Amino acid sequence: MELPFAESYKMKVVELIQRSERCEREEWISIAKYNLFNLRSSQVFIDLLTDSGTGAMSDKQWSTMMLGDESYAGASSYYKLKDAIRDITGFNYFLPTHQGRAAENVLFSALIKAGDIIPGNSHFDTTKGHIEFRKAHAVDCTIDEAFHIELNHPFKGNIDLDKLENVLKKYPRKRIPLIIVTITCNSSGGQPVSMDNMHAVKILADRYGIPVYFDSARFAENAYFIKLREEKYRDKSIREIVREMFSYSDGMTMSSKKDAIVNMGGFIGFKHKEHFEKSSTFNILFEGFITYGGMSGRDMNALAQGLYEGTDFHYLETRINQVAYLGKQLRDYGIPVQFPFGGHAIFIDAKRFLPLVREEEYVAQTLGVELYIEGGVRGVEIGTLLADRDPDTRKNRYPELELLRLAIPRRVYTNNHIDYVAAALINVFDRRNSIIKGLHILKEAPILRHFTVELERV
Repeated sequence: MELPFAESYKMKVVELIQRSERCEREEWISIAKYNLFNLRSSQVFIDLLTDSGTGAMSDKQWSTMMLGDESYAGASSYYKLKDAIRDITGFNYFLPTHQGRAAENVLFSALIKAGDIIPGNSHFDTTKGHIEFRKAHAVDCTIDEAFHIELNHPFKGNIDLDKLENVLKKYPRKRIPLIIVTITCNSSGGQPVSMDNMHAVKILADRYGIPVYFDSARFAENAYFIKLREEKYRDKSIREIVREMFSYSDGMTMSSKKDAIVNMGGFIGFKHKEHFEKSSTFNILFEGFITYGGMSGRDMNALAQGLYEGTDFHYLETRINQVAYLGKQLRDYGIPVQFPFGGHAIFIDAKRFLPLVREEEYVAQTLGVELYIEGGVRGVEIGTLLADRDPDTRKNRYPELELLRLAIPRRVYTNNHIDYVAAALINVFDRRNSIIKGLHILKEAPILRHFTVELERV
């Protein structure tokens, strides 16, 4: 008998979670103004809102926290993290930050000004928010295949080189301070970028004299897909692949709460001393001194250890197989999901799931509410709410994909939990034709509205 696949870890500590009744959930989501972010965690049975900062740290990570050096300047924990970042990414310069959006804030303060154009592959919400907050413009150059969910393309996160070059030709060099490549590409369904595409983007960028920065929150998951899907990398280790990936960039922003499996932390990696020094001033202003940057010594120690654990093949195999386990159950039942399955989440095509709900009634958010009411499972909308309003016209932007994301925390849930999630979503799918009305907005913030928006049923 062939031995079945088994997780590459065992459990040492558990946390109790409580089920609730449907009538309770209906009341709670109403009080929360139909915003899943407003729910208390105690009101959620299985929380798939995000994989950011929600993973379970290892015994080694917890133990190294006890060795944290909390010195304000020059702590040993800083140098431990510096060595880990250099070893894994190859970058000699880095700035610690308290999380990924803080890294974006520091880097963009140094590089981006009003009127600038920042091309990339489906910039995520905080990335686009930081760009537009500075009166600059994000231009999506993702390949068209990313927006056809049934199409089996191995690298739907790729940048379309023709689209990118058209942007580079259209605008003067001084208006394009950087190109952003998101690995894996969250907004298109957690889809990876191929090594060949990264290399080609870098060659094109160098021709125009424009630096390339990677949004690297899930770089290790991206490397795993390269190992499986690009033939010439089959025999390479994850860390060998990672080093080559980053050789095609001038720097990186990192939300360490994803692939480094910590609850808080981030950093910016730099190839060039000039960008490091320019950003250092803003790091001191916004985060803290350059050798702690908003992080405690114990958190830097946990992050350094997590970078090694997160780039281990067996860990990645376990993590990504669990995501695919959920995706396969849903797809086998006929539920429309982004395929191939992404690295950190399953993305459901809300428009095809709820065909009777009108586009302007926030279809993916409606689906998220229905899933919560059905089983106490919390996902997150990656659609019209997240796309926000056009900064010039203030009209809703309707993205090509209206998705509900179910993000799987790392090393947290068992496959029994995944079975429960699948059953809850299948129940909603079975009654989808009775869901004919969506939601409308009562109150919203001028930017990044999806975090705090208040809604009511139509």
